[in-house]
Amino acid sequence: MRLAADTVAAVDATERAVAAATAPDVADVARFATDDPDPTVRAFALATLVGRDPTAALPIWRRAADDGSPRVRRRAAEVAPRLGRRADAATLRRLLADPEPWVAEAAAFAAGEHPRPAAGLVAAVAGVVTDHPDPVVREAAVAALGSIGDPTTLPAVLGACADRPAVRRRAVLALAAFDGPEVEARLAAALDDRDWQVRQAAEDLLRAGSPDP
Repeated sequence: MRLAADTVAAVDATERAVAAATAPDVADVARFATDDPDPTVRAFALATLVGRDPTAALPIWRRAADDGSPRVRRRAAEVAPRLGRRADAATLRRLLADPEPWVAEAAAFAAGEHPRPAAGLVAAVAGVVTDHPDPVVREAAVAALGSIGDPTTLPAVLGACADRPAVRRRAVLALAAFDGPEVEARLAAALDDRDWQVRQAAEDLLRAGSPDP
């Protein structure tokens, strides 16, 4: 009995992914990451390369951010935190602006994990919080702003406190990274939010910031 063509292709792709994982030379792994016809193999090889040699992986990672497959682009966003400071703002901003929401979501998380995010990247994340049409991406972006804690992004976080429930909850949690009367007022207002998780998040933060009796 002959195997179906797609089954044969899947087996071949699996074998190439194994070959990428076990290749002794990072140059071979890089070839799988850039030249393999299957996006699953390219994505797998990219993660392998970043794990082995982040410096050598950097140009491959930048190229992966423009790959024709969203699977590869998402993997580029997912592995960005493992590159540390090597993950440049320009590439992360391209991923953040990706038309596929699941890529942009991963890029927002990566921006929040960056050890020294550039001002332009921080501003781009704030723009996503304000303007992105997908609430899942906005939620990831406002969480990133909470991780970064840049005071210039406070207006975006405050604005997100009026978004959908999941985004509001994440925005309230992000306010823990900021100070000032606007923050206190917004937390107090969140105590009356329609969503119980938002109310609970605000209550927990206000309690944590109150002096012990």
